[in-house]
Amino acid sequence: MLPAPIPTNDDERLQALRALLILDTPPEERFDRIVQFAADEFDLPIALVSLVDRDRQWFKAKVGVDVCETGRDISFCGHAIGSNEVLLVPDATLDPRFADNPLVTGPPFLRFYAGAPLETRPGLRVGTLCLIDTRPRTFDAMDLAILQSLRDLLVGELLEPGSLR
Repeated sequence: MLPAPIPTNDDERLQALRALLILDTPPEERFDRIVQFAADEFDLPIALVSLVDRDRQWFKAKVGVDVCETGRDISFCGHAIGSNEVLLVPDATLDPRFADNPLVTGPPFLRFYAGAPLETRPGLRVGTLCLIDTRPRTFDAMDLAILQSLRDLLVGELLEPGSLR
């Protein structure tokens, strides 16, 4: 397993995350609706709004998992925040970054991952909207466009709370 590189601006990124005043807050329908739609639209068992903190990724909204967080060191999202581009992993067992990750080799046996970074200011990616499957899969241009649109809705909601109400 290759741990995600820590962004050079991680302190600034973490300040931006904390300024949102969202970490460790209760579930909110405005975020839950988006992840439920994503899970339904892509016929996936797991969809998350994952916020990457210093040592953990915390799930603001979730479908298909019971845990509220996992370690940043094993997170796929830690890799996804390294770029503005969607991180696509069609089969995690074939990707050297993730093949021996405990989330791949053990429950929930992740195979597919698509993570769209949530960028609140240029270069400051605080987390992801991520889609996960327990089987390998492909992602076409239309899928990518839908995921990016959902990501844009989430970023708007993070920056302007209440816009979806």
